[in-house]
Amino acid sequence: MNVIKKSFDLGDGRTIEIETGKLAKQADGSVVVRMGDTMLLATVVSSVGAKAGVDFLPLSVDYQEKYAAAGRIPGGFLRREARLSDYEVLISRLVDRALRPMFPEDYHSDTQVMITLISSDKNIMPDCLAGLAASAAIAVSDIPFNGPISEVRVAKIDGNFVINPYVSDLERATMEFLVAGTENDIVMVEGEADEISEADMVEAIEFAHKAIVVQVQAQKELAELVGKTVKRTYSHEDSNPELKEKVYAATYDKVYAIAKSNTSKGERGDAFGAILMDFIATLGEDIDDVTGFLSKKYFHDVQYDAIRNLVLDEGIRLDGRDVRTVRPIWSEVGYLPSAHGSAVFTRGETQSLTTVTLGSKDDEQMIDGAFINGYNKFLLHYNFPGFSTGEVRPNRGAGRREIGHGNLAMRSLKKVLPGLEENPYTIRIVSDILESNGSSSMATVCAGTLALMDAGIKIKAPVSGIAMGLITDEKTGKYAILSDILGDEDHLGDMDFKVTGTEKGIVACQMDLKINGLKWEVLTNALNQAKEARLHILNEMKKTISAPREDYKDHAPRIVSLSIDKEFIGAVIGPGGKIIQEMQRETGASISIEEVGNKGIVEIFADNKAAIDAAVSRINAIAAKPDIGATYDGKVKSIMPFGAFVEIMPGKDGLLHISEIDWTRLETMDGVFKEGDRIQVKLLDIDKQGKMKLSRKALLPRPPKPEAATENKPA
Repeated sequence: MNVIKKSFDLGDGRTIEIETGKLAKQADGSVVVRMGDTMLLATVVSSVGAKAGVDFLPLSVDYQEKYAAAGRIPGGFLRREARLSDYEVLISRLVDRALRPMFPEDYHSDTQVMITLISSDKNIMPDCLAGLAASAAIAVSDIPFNGPISEVRVAKIDGNFVINPYVSDLERATMEFLVAGTENDIVMVEGEADEISEADMVEAIEFAHKAIVVQVQAQKELAELVGKTVKRTYSHEDSNPELKEKVYAATYDKVYAIAKSNTSKGERGDAFGAILMDFIATLGEDIDDVTGFLSKKYFHDVQYDAIRNLVLDEGIRLDGRDVRTVRPIWSEVGYLPSAHGSAVFTRGETQSLTTVTLGSKDDEQMIDGAFINGYNKFLLHYNFPGFSTGEVRPNRGAGRREIGHGNLAMRSLKKVLPGLEENPYTIRIVSDILESNGSSSMATVCAGTLALMDAGIKIKAPVSGIAMGLITDEKTGKYAILSDILGDEDHLGDMDFKVTGTEKGIVACQMDLKINGLKWEVLTNALNQAKEARLHILNEMKKTISAPREDYKDHAPRIVSLSIDKEFIGAVIGPGGKIIQEMQRETGASISIEEVGNKGIVEIFADNKAAIDAAVSRINAIAAKPDIGATYDGKVKSIMPFGAFVEIMPGKDGLLHISEIDWTRLETMDGVFKEGDRIQVKLLDIDKQGKMKLSRKALLPRPPKPEAATENKPA
């Protein structure tokens, strides 16, 4: 084995080591990245040559966690790693979005990157190392790549920026972003924050980029040590300069005119298709497959150039807007009468129908991952059916795109949810995209905000979101920042930058760049223009509903959360769960209890107030502490020769001595009470052993003393 290692410092004494030459040597490139006890194995394999007719990069990126890495056995019936979890899919997407723009545009070989968590450190998150591992694996291969790149997490903790912070410190973070970049540029940003300013976000990204530069340099040095600085040669594209010139000459002006005509998405697509078909018809009926393929490819290039030039030269976009205008907005809440909360949000040709469902603790999502496990009480699901874009597409469940878009909306809305004491519900938001032409994830954020307020959830502030685009001309240095981009502008532009926030500041963002050399000035301008658009959308939303409803819907379930002393948890549950099961059966409420610190948190869930009140009363009775001098409605539990034991609270009995039953002296207990009788008693005392002394006669009027006998005196 020729094992080669390269390590570097994060700047605070912590080190990261990259090793190659020991594991997975038949892959084109493989490395192990280690920080603390966290170890990631990254491999890359790229086939030689490309499939005919493929004009894109068939790249797949998969991140997977091995349960053995954390010393755990997977749950479920199979007891083995199965399909990727949402968490693994999200990390795969983060790496994919950073790597994909770095491959040459004309490289079309099937390429697979696999990143595997093989050892886990509970205090070191592996996601911030996955991009580094993937890029390093490519760096030590002969695969063409315009990198290296790296990814880091930047967080602001106790007022200071930290790179790749420990899990234990992240709880105190006021912002947290995953940033990917090359030695010179930023290519991807995703994260969340506590309503920060645009300037704070730019500062965080700049800080992250300084750390990325160090990691990129380490990969370059590793590649030199391995001897993989020369990459493989390839030829994956046919070309026909004469045909390309002919396509441009015949179609450019027509495409430019259609782009400028302010038509709808469907009309525009039909018009572009007709131009292409007319051109292909001029080539004759017997054109070969290569000519047909190249004609379509060059026509796409015509569309790319014409639409971008229209924006840069005239400031006009496909739907007639200028660069700052947001499409018309309308929204409605309470559209679905049976949902606990609902909203329709429409911006241009993008529409989301979103619902909010309120559930109990039993509805929490169980997360069973190698690194992250526990429970989640806020869920957001995003659905993107084929009809939303006028396509026929089988419904096969949520794909990576749906999971990623839903996660961005979830990041945004969780920042404004009330705390546990104000909101005991498990909340599920579902966004069904009914129309899509640009930024359906941002429509989900807006519709989700409206639906939460319609449901009566006391969010801290409404959130809106906007997708920004960028078109640049490297030759002239001209650029245009586009607010509220269309689907075509996303496809043909150089940047997709989604920003969400409240009136106070940014709560989440997601940025993908397709160009090199984004200047900080452009990023700052894009953020400021995004703020202008966000606030405009927020004002439009407030015209529909400006604050959460005062109460939940009549048909919404009710939850009451109680805090009891830890010592009463067992009494509420009862032996084998007998007491809590009996309460649920008799009241019709669903009751859950968990220990938090020195308290027991009891959640009572029911669909009517009577059931809630009955359960609350019984739990309060169990958890209440007897009060000396108080009067109780007791139940006779057992009778003894010397008195009776009376239950004054569930599970709390006291002795009613025979001498405390009546003011009249009783010789025996025969016939005085029977078991099950309810009597009023007063608590006289509780001794050191906790035994309670009760009295019934203390509540009865005291009989008058008998008058002294009158003496018969002689007259």
